[in-house]
Amino acid sequence: MQPLQALLRPAPLFVLLSYLALSGVPYIPLLLGKNVANAWPLIGIEVVAWTAVWALFRRPAWFHWLLIPAFMALPTEIYLLVFYGQGISTHHLGILAETSPMEAMEFLGQKVWSMVAIMALVAAWWVLAFRAARQSPQLDWTGPSRWVALVLLAVFGALAAYGWEFGAGRGAGAAPAPAAASASATVDKGAHRTGLALPPLPHWARPPARFDVFIDSWPFGLVARGVDFYRERRYLAALNETSRNFRFGARQAEPDTTPETVILVIGESARRDRWSLFGYERPTNPLLAQEANLVPLNDVITAVSATRLSVPVIISRKPARESLEDGFKEKSFLTAYQEAGFKTWWLSNQISFGKFDTPVSVFAREANVVQFLNLGGFTNRSNLDEVLFDPLRLALADRAPKKLIVLHTLGSHWNYSQRHPKAFDRWQPSLFGVDKPVYTDLAIKPELNNSYDNSILYTDWFLAQVIGQLKAADRAAALLYVADHGQTLYDGSCTIAFHGHNTQHEFRVPAFMWYSDQYKERYPNKVKELQRHRKARLATENMFHTLLDVADIRYPDERLEWSFVNGAWKRHTRYVDSYGWTDYDNATVRGDCREIIAKKPARKR
Repeated sequence: MQPLQALLRPAPLFVLLSYLALSGVPYIPLLLGKNVANAWPLIGIEVVAWTAVWALFRRPAWFHWLLIPAFMALPTEIYLLVFYGQGISTHHLGILAETSPMEAMEFLGQKVWSMVAIMALVAAWWVLAFRAARQSPQLDWTGPSRWVALVLLAVFGALAAYGWEFGAGRGAGAAPAPAAASASATVDKGAHRTGLALPPLPHWARPPARFDVFIDSWPFGLVARGVDFYRERRYLAALNETSRNFRFGARQAEPDTTPETVILVIGESARRDRWSLFGYERPTNPLLAQEANLVPLNDVITAVSATRLSVPVIISRKPARESLEDGFKEKSFLTAYQEAGFKTWWLSNQISFGKFDTPVSVFAREANVVQFLNLGGFTNRSNLDEVLFDPLRLALADRAPKKLIVLHTLGSHWNYSQRHPKAFDRWQPSLFGVDKPVYTDLAIKPELNNSYDNSILYTDWFLAQVIGQLKAADRAAALLYVADHGQTLYDGSCTIAFHGHNTQHEFRVPAFMWYSDQYKERYPNKVKELQRHRKARLATENMFHTLLDVADIRYPDERLEWSFVNGAWKRHTRYVDSYGWTDYDNATVRGDCREIIAKKPARKR
């Protein structure tokens, strides 16, 4: 290596400081008074990554080109870290891949010129660093040490590849194997692509590197995020292929050009008994309660308490008892509406990419216009649901006479106090302003419940504004709201919270339908049946059939007996995933947690 004095000359020093600045990006949260997960492993991984690249290419001028994506993505990475507490993810790459330049211009508005200026400065930085690298032969890595590094890297790579293919021992103190695995399992499973049967890699020989840590590093972690995005795209494409050629053969019973709009609002983590619309003592729905054409649906249950599993049951004919399976051979109601002559929108404040979200994203991409607007994902600092107002306004102003619009909200997703602005922090003490409350601490039970009710109050305002936009459009319009699942909130002596449990609080969800005066004039019988079935025992399985019937869309194998706006409606068994598939209406409710327990042995999943 060159003497230290040579490395302190302006050109090589500028290159080294530039690379050090890039590597320091993951530690920006420290400047904001926050912790950085895996801080020390990150340093080790970044040192190894720089060593590998430097050893392979020998001089910075030959690998500086590889850093163009990291330089250009740097402003976005810093912005997301500062304002959303996370860096670029597969979700953000998905948004970039599916956002047209026109949509990006609309989203940025006047900020686009600031973005152009920042990108120009970053590009200039890259050029200056490249020129400095070309003028710095002192940074060339020559001599035996480079070959030693290459050999060590080759051994490291070989061990990593062997462990990936044949698995590796966990060792003492390792995380337990998944529930589906044997309790005595001590080996991570391999990929087994070669078909060979060789023993797993001993734990002591495992390279000290983890993919989940490497993906958070910078700049080379950006490559891992790209790989993760590619894998997610492949998974999404495989799910989409299942239903690629599916058609409903749908049409309106009496096709015409009369303007009409149907909106589905998918709520998040809302439980029925916290809505004053359904009898809750706190006035959490003051605005919706004033809507004359709003019909609350008093008894609606969801089959499973997880968004990625429950939403497909709402928007497609996927049976409740198949909700735990990935993919579905049919498309959603979006395609049926398109076949009937409607233009369709999917406007979402949820996230689009990730292993927990692609089953919903597959259906969403059937829409003519798809926009995922939440840059923060499910982290604390996410966009409020009002981010959907402008896209909704543009959709309603579109020239298409017949429209279907889906609004997928973030609703009351944890952290509840981050789902609304200060103006809705009505019930206190609350968690508003607390960055990362310890949700497992029973001592914050009052604050947690108050914050949850405040999020419902904000949802009431949000929905009232959506209805207001529909009224202003002055056309036949209907809006159906239903939540994907509810929440458990340390009720009584219950010591569990949130969702993923088997409680009544998570299966009973709020739902209602609103209609305009013009809709009532166009479809008087549907409004009559809606009123008649407002107290019927309904499930999210009814929503697909009802949504098509709302617009009088017919198709060959329709099931009008599942539509609650139709005189043919009939009650059906409502299954929930509670210790196996359980008949909700033939079950007992146990304890303050209100667990749903089958009276008869539950059906196997």
